[in-house]
Amino acid sequence: MDHSGTAPADDQQPPADDSHLGAPLVELSGVDKYFGDLHVLQDIELTVRRGEVLVVIGPSGSGKSTLCRAINRLETIDGGEIRIDGQPLPAEGRQLARLRADVGMVFQAFNLFAHKTVLDNVTLGPRKVRGLSKSDAEEEAFKLLDRVGVKNQAAKFPAQLSGGQQQRVAIARSLAMHPKVMLFDEPTSALDPEMINEVLDVMEQLAKEGMTMIVVTHEMGFARKAADRVVFMADGQIVEEATPEEFFHHPRSDRAKDFLSKILTH
Repeated sequence: MDHSGTAPADDQQPPADDSHLGAPLVELSGVDKYFGDLHVLQDIELTVRRGEVLVVIGPSGSGKSTLCRAINRLETIDGGEIRIDGQPLPAEGRQLARLRADVGMVFQAFNLFAHKTVLDNVTLGPRKVRGLSKSDAEEEAFKLLDRVGVKNQAAKFPAQLSGGQQQRVAIARSLAMHPKVMLFDEPTSALDPEMINEVLDVMEQLAKEGMTMIVVTHEMGFARKAADRVVFMADGQIVEEATPEEFFHHPRSDRAKDFLSKILTH
């Protein structure tokens, strides 16, 4: 991407080169969410295009994870509309189950079934939801486990794996459903520092391969390298949207400048 080195005089950022991106895939219009009296998502307007990597950052309590969880209806919304590939988010039932198959989700906690092997964890969804045969599901699972670097762990149970390995299995499990978009909610926050890069490397490779991704993270290096666009949230609102180059070098809002001054040491 070609980004200007200085902010334009009118304080409007130059358009990013997004010609590689497709049509809108995830659309949020006027989305509101309350937890009691707390207005955790305030009139959120956001569009994510096919093939785009969107990184959502901001201080704790800003609404980032709630936003992520609302997109596949793990959290209900109190106002507005969310559309996936042009279709409104279903409220419940089979339609919602089908939509969740299209929206992969990787959590802070790995959420693997402890009593099932790695291979069984990855094949369960394709067999139950997609209707794949055991042999077809296993053939694809081995390819995906190889892709994320844990094929040799297929016969083990989650407790026998490191945190980084478990998170990579969780990514393979989501990929096995052939999702249209992948949501990552702080996928490295529960990991020991030496395991973080092995997960981020897998995510960066997915980004290069064109997977549509919405990533809530504190990993600024990943945001710089892999994001097409950075969304900065604070107090339930989207405060800024920009390319990584513009956001990290020319943040517009005082809130973003304050946030970056606290987390960037250079």
